[in-house]
Amino acid sequence: MSFPRITDADGRRVPPAQLFLRYGLLLLALAVLVGPFLWQLSTSLKGPHEDIYSSPPSFFPSEPTLHNYTRVADTIPVWEYAFNSIKVASANVITNCVGAALAGYALARLRYRGKRAATLAFILAMLVPVETIFIAQFITMRQLGLNNTLVGVLLPASIGAMNVLLMRNAFMNLPNEVEEAAFVDGANVWQRFLRISLPAVKGTVAVVAIFSFMGAWDDFLWPLIVLSDPENFTLTIGLNYLHGTFSNDSRLVAAGTMIAVLPLIALFACLQRYFFRGVGEGAVKG
Repeated sequence: MSFPRITDADGRRVPPAQLFLRYGLLLLALAVLVGPFLWQLSTSLKGPHEDIYSSPPSFFPSEPTLHNYTRVADTIPVWEYAFNSIKVASANVITNCVGAALAGYALARLRYRGKRAATLAFILAMLVPVETIFIAQFITMRQLGLNNTLVGVLLPASIGAMNVLLMRNAFMNLPNEVEEAAFVDGANVWQRFLRISLPAVKGTVAVVAIFSFMGAWDDFLWPLIVLSDPENFTLTIGLNYLHGTFSNDSRLVAAGTMIAVLPLIALFACLQRYFFRGVGEGAVKG
């Protein structure tokens, strides 16, 4: 049996044993990462009379049904919670994309006193555990009158330090000659930012948008602290109440989990081309 000739980046032939090992590890990682999602999806589609704990486990429902999803909507106002999460996540995407792009451009392209100290401050902000500042954030939101509001949920994460540094690195990777030519032609800072630099880092903006949406959509602890009115609950808090009340009904919990995950999958599917390009744009220089 002959194997096709497969080479690595240096043009050297990869031995079959090493090739099998690589693909074996990739399949193992795929099973670990995708397996729980497929199990939850399968459980959410199984009827009430189908055994979800059979041995060996069955990933394919014998009689698929969407009844579990309608039961979730009948049990909790899941669509209202999802709408609250969409409002918070969409606003978080806008504030992070705009704020991180402006701050990243200032750190990468502008010259001013204290530039290195500002960059260091963003790096240090990443090292502080979020849980250690929840009390200070809660007191601040209460003094501002934003307690128990969606604005109070949004404000602390409106601009993330990681997103600022991603945009900074993306702008730093751009060649200086183009901006210098625009400066000679009379373009001011805003024109260079909006017409030259920002269009060149659209991939990194997509990365920031995905990270911001995922962070706001999946956030649980901070909304749980700042929100007390059920009308303002986000989806993660609502699903937690579903799990606590109906913990023995795994089908119902699995259906709620799928409702929470599907928007993230749809967002990544739409922006994946820009995402992988943006990872290279915002890579840290060695």
